[in-house]
Amino acid sequence: MADEPKNLAGGYGEGTVDTVLSFGDVAREAQAMARAVSREEIVALAKGEPLLSLDALHAGYGAMEILHGIDLAVGAGQSLCLVGPNGAGKSTVLHSIFGFTKISSGRVSVSGREVTRLSPSEKLRDAGIAYILQDNSVFPDMTVEENLLMGGYLLGGQGQAQAAAERIFARYERLAKRRSERARVLSGGERRLLEISRALIMDPNVLLVDEPSIGLEPRMIDMVFEILADLQKAQGKTIIMVEQNAKRGLDFADIGYVLVAGRVALAGEGAGLLENPDVGRLFLGG
Repeated sequence: MADEPKNLAGGYGEGTVDTVLSFGDVAREAQAMARAVSREEIVALAKGEPLLSLDALHAGYGAMEILHGIDLAVGAGQSLCLVGPNGAGKSTVLHSIFGFTKISSGRVSVSGREVTRLSPSEKLRDAGIAYILQDNSVFPDMTVEENLLMGGYLLGGQGQAQAAAERIFARYERLAKRRSERARVLSGGERRLLEISRALIMDPNVLLVDEPSIGLEPRMIDMVFEILADLQKAQGKTIIMVEQNAKRGLDFADIGYVLVAGRVALAGEGAGLLENPDVGRLFLGG
């Protein structure tokens, strides 16, 4: 799951051996720095009426509760990055927004409308929320075009899905050149672009992005974040992401939350959290 950090030798970052912390150390020290973050602070970061919000959400899997009263608010055209130690509940937040968890109490709202109990298909079709999985979610034996068309399974007909796919190809020449090739031949960066593009077929307002940089070489990571920045700035998409590279995620995002043990321990502007010495020491490797 995306809640597991991938860089053991510095938490999430680029530090030296002097900054090595175990998973347990990070979790304990993160818990020690946690403070009560009010809903008023959360809403204020959305800079106005939130497009998507969570209100005191308790959620988990089966009998196991992972999120203990999470508040979240993000405005239209904003980006939010979730960071935190192993098992903090970061991916569970995305799962809960999209409908993959058992929600025992609390609310998920989009544009003031409660969508808590909608199914994932209803979240995509009726609430404009799309989920972009971590990695390897393309169908390798299908062509690039066929993969894209799979993203339009909720549209009214094949014609609408084809028209949407053509708009994607017009925007991303890299995919257009590969439209008839099997997805298995794509590079890691091209697969990630295809996963993002497939989610765009339904023209969602909110993109839930789970570990956009996972498994990619640096130049491909740059490409993916450029695509996400364009979706946010040029197309007004709202982006909520979990990112293993906390420095890159917080540098990208307007808003950052540090999650600890299923609660919001710190919240602020992404740039502000990058300057927080505790966040830097625990999650940025310095």
